[in-house]
Amino acid sequence: MSDIADIIQESAEHASESKINKRVAIWVAIVATFMAVCDVKDGNMVQNMDQAQANRIDEWSYYQAKSTKEAIVDNSLDYLKAQNNPALADLIKKEEDKKAKYEKEKAEIKLKAEGYLKEYNDINVFDDQFDMTDAFLSIAIALFGITALTQRKWLYYFAVSVSVFGIVLGVAAFFKFSIHPDFITNILS
Repeated sequence: MSDIADIIQESAEHASESKINKRVAIWVAIVATFMAVCDVKDGNMVQNMDQAQANRIDEWSYYQAKSTKEAIVDNSLDYLKAQNNPALADLIKKEEDKKAKYEKEKAEIKLKAEGYLKEYNDINVFDDQFDMTDAFLSIAIALFGITALTQRKWLYYFAVSVSVFGIVLGVAAFFKFSIHPDFITNILS
């Protein structure tokens, strides 16, 4: 009779293991698929960040070029004014107009460069969310692997909760909801 009880016990344990392994497999498939989609979106965001950064650098280079031109005009003005010659008044006026033009252009260029920095920082928030999504989902997959080996239900539920947190971060990043756990970002950066 004890052999029958052992067989029943083993069958029940095997059925329980099979059930948890099926759940683990489903969660791993969901998590891996979501990770792949997030990775594509994150890659696109990184490209947009790179473009914003390149545009910002270009604008500051353009700003420096205008500053150099303005400095040359300043030197010319100093030289012309030092001549103290009324016949040079028209030339001085032209140089002063150039200087005013460069100052105006520099202000516009500065605004554009600062705009690109803001664009970069705005995108970076969501890039961070995708990075955290990837980290949490990678941890969850590892936990699911351990769960399949150990058959521990508490570990399964812990892995599910880590997955859900990662998925929430990823969905928020997709829809541009700023969920930004700074304590995690600070640890990872």
